[in-house]
Amino acid sequence: MMRRREVITLIGGAAAAWPLAARAQPRERVRRVGVLIGSDDHAEGRALFGEFQRALEQLGWIYGQNIQLDIRWARDAERGIVYAKELVQLNPDVIFAGPSNVVLALQPETRNIPIVFVRVSDPIAQGVVDNLARPGGNITGFSNPDFPMLGKRLQLLKDIVPSIGKVALMISVRNAASAHWYRQFETLAPSLAIEPVPAPIRELAEIEQVFEKLARERDSGLVIPSDTVVEAPAVRASLVRLAAAHRLPVIYGRRPFVVDGGLASYGIDDPDVFRSAARYVDRILRGEKPGDLPVQQPTKFEFAINLKTARAQGFNVPMALLASADEVIE
Repeated sequence: MMRRREVITLIGGAAAAWPLAARAQPRERVRRVGVLIGSDDHAEGRALFGEFQRALEQLGWIYGQNIQLDIRWARDAERGIVYAKELVQLNPDVIFAGPSNVVLALQPETRNIPIVFVRVSDPIAQGVVDNLARPGGNITGFSNPDFPMLGKRLQLLKDIVPSIGKVALMISVRNAASAHWYRQFETLAPSLAIEPVPAPIRELAEIEQVFEKLARERDSGLVIPSDTVVEAPAVRASLVRLAAAHRLPVIYGRRPFVVDGGLASYGIDDPDVFRSAARYVDRILRGEKPGDLPVQQPTKFEFAINLKTARAQGFNVPMALLASADEVIE
């Protein structure tokens, strides 16, 4: 039989041992995620990054608790190169990056740190991966289905203005995928009885010249795909203003143009892509290899049209087309 003094001693000894045992248990390691976004730090960019961060939180990765996020905004190629080197030197567990410009800047800096990309046009043609189904290296992510999207934009423009016969494609030469875009454009436009007019811009001052040239041509229009140079809020406002002033039908790559008064847009659902990328980051943090995760294409697309703008510019939008839109702004 155990005496009372022995019981007290035993309990006291166990109590003294508990803190030691607790201290001996290893704490969960805080994971580090580098983020390199190839645009200005503006409200829309932060909103998209917010979708990525919220998706991580839903998967159990809480900023300040078990994950650290190092974010860089690279509004030009030079900053992209500098920030790519900075993030690699931090040796994060994974890097999330997009679009093509910053992914291509990251690629030569590391062959070991996993990279999850978004908004990369034709990653095989650009040398980002060798195989979509099994990338095999340290890079995977979500590409842009540019070829079908460009064809869809041209068709929508023709549906809105059936008489259109000449269309320009305007994209900055700073965009790493610009040559890829123009090759597709030269192939696609004639199949829709459209004469393609390449309109690459090197400086923002050239934008107005493109509009003035097209305005002198009968039955002409313009396609402006997703491009971080033209998506900056100030540039976007200028593009919408010029389109209205010249009564030129323009279809854009992203919805914010239409919200600001642009005619129409067709593009990927960017928030959905950023959430999907967070799921890939989660899988890599939990032990999967990026080379085993297939490069995927977005599955959600958005068609938006500003009916008020269409009426102001004299375009009679068919009811069937309005019915197919995801959003009609009146």
